This record gives sequence, C-alpha cells and structure tokens, in this order.
Amino acid sequence: MFVEGWALYSESLGSALGLYQDPYSKFGQLTYEMWRAVRLVVDTGMHSLGWSRQKAIEFFKANSSKSEHDIVVEIDRYLVWPGQALAYKMGELKIQELRRRAERELGAKFDLRAFHDAVLEKGALPLDVLERRIDRWIARQKQG
Repeated sequence: MFVEGWALYSESLGSALGLYQDPYSKFGQLTYEMWRAVRLVVDTGMHSLGWSRQKAIEFFKANSSKSEHDIVVEIDRYLVWPGQALAYKMGELKIQELRRRAERELGAKFDLRAFHDAVLEKGALPLDVLERRIDRWIARQKQG
C-alpha cells in the first residue's frame, strides 16, 4: 500500500532531520516500530499459520506495552482485514529500496527532496507503477 508505506517511510526521516536530540526523544518512534513488528507477526500468525484470536492476543500482550483493551481492538481489526499490517510494511520497504537504488545509481547527483517529489508527484500508485516511475526518474537524473 502506497499511502501507508509512505507514512511509515516518512516516520524514519526524523533522525536525518535532527528531530531526536537524545535516545529518549526517539523512544516514541522505536515504540511504534516495535508495535508494528508485533502486528506483522500477529497478522501472519492468524492468517497464514492459523493462530486463534486468543493466541494472537496473548502474543501481543507478551510483546508490547499496549493495554489489553487496545490489543483486543487491534486483533479484531486484523481478523477482518488480512494482510493489512503486511501491506503497510511492504510499501515502506519498497520506497526504501527505491531510495537506495536512486542513491546508488545517482551518487552525488542524488537529491533527497527531488526523490521525494518524484515519489509523491502522481499521488498513491500501485507499487509496481511507482517503481517504473522512479526508474524513469533515475534515468532522467543521470542524463540531466
């Protein structure tokens, strides 16, 4: 999913922007990363491995600091929306991959703002369409 993937990707920019002055100020971001990791396990556990609702709740409780009420609400959402947590992460990973490719291929010509503009220019796209667009953008940057 492009939109959610962009959201996760953009959360990772805080360090590069100097938003975290010390390890404690980054605690919130790390807490959410841990929560998303638990979501991935629970999502795949229920929908691929056949975990029961209760097993998913217990795993979440053992691996996060969320309240039991919040956990139950989350689990019930994952039950009716298989793969949602995975889709978020796949979007983030694809955008990170495209950025690394652009950085590698463009070297000193790489401009982070221009890359972000290219990613966002046409709005939410299927990830394979985004990849083709970014590959064309890279080619144009090499020529320019």
